[in-house]
Amino acid sequence: MAAIAGEWLKVLSPEFKKPYYRQLYNTVKAAYESGPVYPPPQDLYSAFELTPFDKVKVVILGQDPYHGTGQAHGLSFSVRPGVAVPPSLANIYKEIRDDLGIDPPDHGCLTSWAEQGVLLLNTVLTVQAHKPNSHKGIGWEEFTDAVIRALNKEDRPIVFMLWGRNAGAKKDMLDNPKHLVLTAPHPSPYSAYSGFFGCRHFSKANAFLKENGSEEIDWRIPPYNGE
Repeated sequence: MAAIAGEWLKVLSPEFKKPYYRQLYNTVKAAYESGPVYPPPQDLYSAFELTPFDKVKVVILGQDPYHGTGQAHGLSFSVRPGVAVPPSLANIYKEIRDDLGIDPPDHGCLTSWAEQGVLLLNTVLTVQAHKPNSHKGIGWEEFTDAVIRALNKEDRPIVFMLWGRNAGAKKDMLDNPKHLVLTAPHPSPYSAYSGFFGCRHFSKANAFLKENGSEEIDWRIPPYNGE
């Protein structure tokens, strides 16, 4: 499996020494060896690779990876170019269009956000093929809670976007007044019309970053160039 490096390694190294993580590692390793698990092992920690700890400006918290073939690549809500845009992401694009006037791109790869400081984090980092939530409760939640706690302690402004019940449950962990915590229903077609549409999280995030002297996120996604 992939390894965490850089500043994230310093921040999260205490977790690697805990009994739960050793058990989690063995469970996930066995799962990869026994059948299709997503994302591919080399993409497991892509969110941390693309968004260094000291560059995080926004956290978008998802549930667990897409469970379809070829979809997940380690970033919450994102899919590789050439893969059909999932319904939840299509609704995210719709909200961005309504909020900021940005037309949806022709693909679902959110790498450009990650490279600007948007940590696209799932609470659970792996899933068995075609079985959503299949790795819930094996230890990932404790690990990603450690990520959230570490970011909460930071003295710089960070925006946390918590969409849906599972993400919203993390709100109590975020008690640092330096940060902005935004909550809304999940962008899934089942709940987007219950308050995700119209939440204006993207403009609110940029207004907060600007007010605090931080560069805004360019939510436009470049067209896929085929590389």
